[in-house]
Amino acid sequence: MSFVEFLGASPSAYHACAEVARQLREVGYQEQLETEPWDSTPGGHFVCRDGAIVAYHLGEVGSRFAILGAHTDSPGFKLKPRPQHSSYRWSQAGMEVYGGPLLNSWLDREFGLAGRVVLSTGEQRLVATDPWLRIPQLAPHLDRSVNDGLILNPQRHLMPVYAVGVRSLKSWKTPRAGTSGTSGNSDFRPVVDTAGVDIIQALAEVLGCAADEIMGHDLFAYITQPPEYFGVDKQFLAAGRLDNLSSVYPGLQALIAAEPSIGTIPVLACFDHEEVGSETRTGAGGTLLDDVLTRICLGLSLTADEAYQVRARSQMVSADAGHSIHPNYPEKHDLDEHPLMGAGPMIKINAQQRYTSDGPGRQLWAAICAEAGVPHQVFVSNNAVPCGSTIGPIASTRLGIPTVDVGIPLLSMHSAREMCAPIDVEYLTQALTVFFIG
Repeated sequence: MSFVEFLGASPSAYHACAEVARQLREVGYQEQLETEPWDSTPGGHFVCRDGAIVAYHLGEVGSRFAILGAHTDSPGFKLKPRPQHSSYRWSQAGMEVYGGPLLNSWLDREFGLAGRVVLSTGEQRLVATDPWLRIPQLAPHLDRSVNDGLILNPQRHLMPVYAVGVRSLKSWKTPRAGTSGTSGNSDFRPVVDTAGVDIIQALAEVLGCAADEIMGHDLFAYITQPPEYFGVDKQFLAAGRLDNLSSVYPGLQALIAAEPSIGTIPVLACFDHEEVGSETRTGAGGTLLDDVLTRICLGLSLTADEAYQVRARSQMVSADAGHSIHPNYPEKHDLDEHPLMGAGPMIKINAQQRYTSDGPGRQLWAAICAEAGVPHQVFVSNNAVPCGSTIGPIASTRLGIPTVDVGIPLLSMHSAREMCAPIDVEYLTQALTVFFIG
């Protein structure tokens, strides 16, 4: 499956987890249920927990972990529990802001809902709708200051519309063909009223169930416009959710392609909820990866001290998209480090430990890229510009495993439609394959 196809199959964190699991099953990986006894037979295994997945490949011996961490979620909007809203005969969907999206990038774009729906039986269903919704922007005729600085109130201005209807006390009259249109020679055409369209009922119709069977949902906005290559030489790819499927996909392909050396246990950990702080049961601040590593060691009959030794010999790469230098805003970047889209993955460094990369980590990443034969770059923030963060510091703090933060450069990060250079995805895949080999 190509990267573009993977993007299309992963409109939500739940879909991304399901697609990673599907591809792993195809190459022989077995699902490990957390409620079942641990399977320690050699080969590939994976654990799914909601929108997160941890996959690993066991050999006869395990002396170290090579862990690749990424995240499956992206900033945007989440449907409220009771989303139905009507205003001036417009049907609108109540949505909460999720993470830190570029709010203006969602204006005047058609989008659907994707995620999971929970039925009264407890069954969970994945769903991705057609383009149902749009947030229409106010015309400049009604706000002459709009180009001087757009201000969006998330509650007032970002409620999407999905239907409209007109109620009238009397029906419109339309003349019959060949008549003068007098009242005695006209048909009455009743006006259709769609102002009360229920979005939950519409979801039920997509799922083939009754609306009252839907007891809960975790549904997110996703741009339905397909990914597209662009540029004179098709150097670029525009798509939603590049942050951070541009790391999940290379990690998956690297895990499948790698033939780990004896003693190395490659682990792919794709967490949810990075965009809202990671402090959840499926986030990097939760127990998921720790639980899996502990149970792997128990399954290999390691003593507690031997398990600590394994962790002490382990390494982790935290892969999350970063920033390419922006040609229109060079003053926002460091004076000396100018990572460029298409020039290879970056190692991300920050003195405040917003990223975990240090001296040994930089040496490790340089060695990995040299072995893979791919270029690499350095990202460091402008001191006057706040620095983002990722799962690296959180996972490293929880596990005590040395971690290096890397990622491919993007422009329009956190936009509804971001852009990258596909060659960087290939470079990152090659580097991570070397990392997993150990």
